[in-house]
Amino acid sequence: MATATKKGGRKATITVAMSNYLEAGSIVAGAGGLTLWMEYLNLDDFKLGLLGALSANGFGSAVGALLGGILVDKYGRKFIYKYDLLVYMLGILLIAFSFNFPMLLIGYVVTGIAVGAAIPAAWTYIAEEAPDNERAARIGMGQLAWSVGPAISLLLSVLLAPLGLLGSRIIFVQLFVIALITWIMQQQINESKIWEEEKQKEKEQVRKGEAIANPIKELFSIKANRQAIILLLGIYVFWNLVAGVMGYFMPYIYETVGGLSAAHANLLQAFLWILTVASTYFVFIKFGDKMNRKVLYTIGAVLGIVAWLILSLGSMGMFELFTFVILWGIAAGFGAQSFYGLWSSELFHTKYRAKAQGFLFAIARVSVGLISLVVPLMISTLGFKISSIIMVGFLVVAAVIGYVMAPETRGKSLKEIEKERYSA
Repeated sequence: MATATKKGGRKATITVAMSNYLEAGSIVAGAGGLTLWMEYLNLDDFKLGLLGALSANGFGSAVGALLGGILVDKYGRKFIYKYDLLVYMLGILLIAFSFNFPMLLIGYVVTGIAVGAAIPAAWTYIAEEAPDNERAARIGMGQLAWSVGPAISLLLSVLLAPLGLLGSRIIFVQLFVIALITWIMQQQINESKIWEEEKQKEKEQVRKGEAIANPIKELFSIKANRQAIILLLGIYVFWNLVAGVMGYFMPYIYETVGGLSAAHANLLQAFLWILTVASTYFVFIKFGDKMNRKVLYTIGAVLGIVAWLILSLGSMGMFELFTFVILWGIAAGFGAQSFYGLWSSELFHTKYRAKAQGFLFAIARVSVGLISLVVPLMISTLGFKISSIIMVGFLVVAAVIGYVMAPETRGKSLKEIEKERYSA
């Protein structure tokens, strides 16, 4: 078993996790100013859906994840950090200074590709450099950063609300500045030791004239991989259909369905993310390496289902809204995304760990992209109650699959898990 002294420090983990802050922050910054852009550019339901579908919340990040997974496995976990945030900053600037819909849309697409490309690198690097008995805690730091980004973006949306669209532009400029600082810090991290060892082993095989198996073929032909894919798609795609809609459209729903002002909608959503931050730290980080993970996952899944049932069966009054925000905010801290980040890093071989994550994340984001195209229309035609019942159904599927298939990998090294799963 690898020892903690040979593993990456918390500084490297935090530096990589900052990409998650920027990624989630950009998604929610777009959501927080959605009605402002709608008024400024006179956007209809189709254009609103297109922004969500092609952004970091949808197809844009799906394309980036597929590309990122391939590049990260081929050239190294650190490779992506040389260029990714430069692309991200370009997209952010396009959004911040947009004056027409095409410019705004291109900015969302570019940002989305950069966001997606960094996802496989982040979860993979953090897991590979984490001590064996702290892997959930380290993955939790990435999830913590993912939650802090939206909380700050939404709080800034409230504070800068009097400035209107200018306030939204300032939020994106803030993301640009933090991205620049993070990019400088990321140039200083070391390469993943596990990846370097795997590449050295492959070079030795080539030197001896041994054939190297096609990693993409292995990813889908080996039974252990297929089981992992079913588990991860089951929990993450179905959960993400709900979370993706929330991340991008919830302030819009609070305003159009709940009758809240833009400031109150963003404040309520910020409160939700603050609860998610607290839950990630006090539950997932503190107990993810100690408590039975199937039990922990199931508790979070059930809380999420109850939250949406209250919202769908209630009257969208303040009691229902606050109860929903409290339950979902807590559940999300140790929900499907946290466990997806953990299990997707543990259950695949090093030689295609990032490719697998890129593929899985792309499927999830394509799914969110497709549903984002119709969310505004779905709410206006079916009504919010029926739409939210559909969301409950997605969450039930994710809960059942996670409960049935959740693995127990606490305290094991990644190499030990590989040996158990692949009998290598």
